[in-house]
Amino acid sequence: MKSIHLKWLEYLTGFIFIISMVAIATWLDDVEIILPEIAALTAGLWLYHEPNWVANPSKIFIIPSTTAIVGFGINLLPWTYPEKILLLLGLMVGFLSVMRSTLAPAFATGLLPIIVNARHYSFIIAILVFTLILMLAVQFRQLATRTADPLPINYRAMLVFLGLAVIWVGLVTLAGKPQMAAIPPVFVVFFEVLQKPMYSGKMAVKQVIALTGAATIGVVAYSLIDSRLLVTLIALPLVALLLWLLRVKIPAAYAFPLLAIILPTTMFHTLPLTSLLATSYFFGGAYLYHRLVKPYFQPTKASIHS
Repeated sequence: MKSIHLKWLEYLTGFIFIISMVAIATWLDDVEIILPEIAALTAGLWLYHEPNWVANPSKIFIIPSTTAIVGFGINLLPWTYPEKILLLLGLMVGFLSVMRSTLAPAFATGLLPIIVNARHYSFIIAILVFTLILMLAVQFRQLATRTADPLPINYRAMLVFLGLAVIWVGLVTLAGKPQMAAIPPVFVVFFEVLQKPMYSGKMAVKQVIALTGAATIGVVAYSLIDSRLLVTLIALPLVALLLWLLRVKIPAAYAFPLLAIILPTTMFHTLPLTSLLATSYFFGGAYLYHRLVKPYFQPTKASIHS
């Protein structure tokens, strides 16, 4: 009974933290303070205690803050949107490799300033403050010592991630839809599943439904209710219910309602369709990688005993 009460308390405090961020942004009339990736980080750290995320608390602050600053700087370059996305993804893969980390939400913190064209330093300040709070919360609760050991880093999977991402950006650009080049929650989950030891087709389908559903919840809610705060209050429990029905834990899904309320108009209405296409492409690619490519690089019993 105590564990059930604790879990409910974690959900309540996690949602309050996310809603407080939106409330502060509403009070200050500064949309750049609304950070969808903070919702994903809060869910992964506070609700699900993701081993690879809580393993090194200091990186919760250092890595997302660094990628946000890099993304903010890249957005100021006089380059095209797809060029900025590709540069950021390349730098991100290299940075995570150097840091020996698989903290996937860092992709979102880097991509967001490019997607929303962030140009105020309140964006950087908000990232620093909220990631610092999350880091201190993880340290205070000693979550790093109460979770399973993190999975080893698969550097080959990082190259697969970058390769499929470059192809995707190229395809949508050629199709005349460059705004579809980057959907942060999709990139986050795609990076994570490539790092896992196994990935089934059933799980891929569930994740497609979960992320597309979360995007739809955010878009429909904001289309009906012209209040970012109310949308957040309503959408977060609905996303939690959707994940519960699907029996999956996807922290990045909680980012979608917040992403919907800050996206440019050109991306808002097509977000569910874009999410469906992107998840189908990336998760399908991840499944094929695990099923067809990865086995060729696994050591055989003969090579292990030789």
